[in-house]
Amino acid sequence: MMRFLLLFSRQGRLRLQKWYTAISEREKKKIIREMTTMVLARPPRTCNFLQWKDLKIVYKRYASLYFCLGVEHEENELLALEIIHRYVELLDKYFGNVCELDIIFNFEKAYFILDEFLMGGEIQETSKQIVNRAIESSDMLQETMEEYMSKPAF
Repeated sequence: MMRFLLLFSRQGRLRLQKWYTAISEREKKKIIREMTTMVLARPPRTCNFLQWKDLKIVYKRYASLYFCLGVEHEENELLALEIIHRYVELLDKYFGNVCELDIIFNFEKAYFILDEFLMGGEIQETSKQIVNRAIESSDMLQETMEEYMSKPAF
């Protein structure tokens, strides 16, 4: 099971965080600080897997963002790497070549896509088409509600 997913920039700025276990705010800040310094300090051509405490840390850099996943020791690292890649594919499909600014200005949509794909630290839906249809349905519902709410009620 996954414990957390972090997205941070090359400068170490946290852009998105998702926790799948109950952890205090103080411990979360400590983990974030340790993950960013540990991952950013690694040379570019090194392995994307780390051992940290009782977890395996799997990370991947896409453009200017690092996607960092903390999984339990018995989990498969390649599956974790594939989860990161699938999430990036979903973001790319929605935003059209996702960049850091897309995450910053549309963080609620990035969280929604993540929640459609993962639930409770496990893969909820493996099909990209089904996840994309759920995202499109949500967007249509949101547009309909905004249109409805903008009309005067006489």
